[in-house]
Amino acid sequence: MGKPKTYAMIETPKGSRSTFKFDEELNAFRLSNVLAAGSVFPFDFGYLPGTRGEDGDPLDVLVLLDSPTPMGCLVEVRLLGVIKAQQTDEGRRVRNDRLIAAAVKSPSHGHLRALSDVAGSVLEEIEHFFSAYNAYEERPFKILGRGGPAAAARLLAAARTAPDQ
Repeated sequence: MGKPKTYAMIETPKGSRSTFKFDEELNAFRLSNVLAAGSVFPFDFGYLPGTRGEDGDPLDVLVLLDSPTPMGCLVEVRLLGVIKAQQTDEGRRVRNDRLIAAAVKSPSHGHLRALSDVAGSVLEEIEHFFSAYNAYEERPFKILGRGGPAAAARLLAAARTAPDQ
């Protein structure tokens, strides 16, 4: 039996200025926010179903894919690593790491195996996007570093076995 597949639920497609979140109570996607003029998501953004991170939300994931996928689409992904981050929300500091994954079916990114396979300039742009997005929201956000596939797998395992699941 092979390794279990990992799927990302896309909430916000690449190129979107509007951000969406899945509302578990309503069982529907809702508009969460609108980014500042000139800001768009650099890649598809969503979460890993069946997980819960330190911030109480499912684990965030940015999916490297050639073109935007629709909101609500499940995409099989390979975890490449993590951008480690700390966010201050309502006076409370929490880790709010951003997993980075490649869509398995992506012609341009499907071959990637680790963050080290991603161009440094692309990773810097991704980090800048998350920093700028949070600054616009007046929410302190600090990049703490990066981790590879093993670090991402540990985060996923811990989030799947969280006691409040």
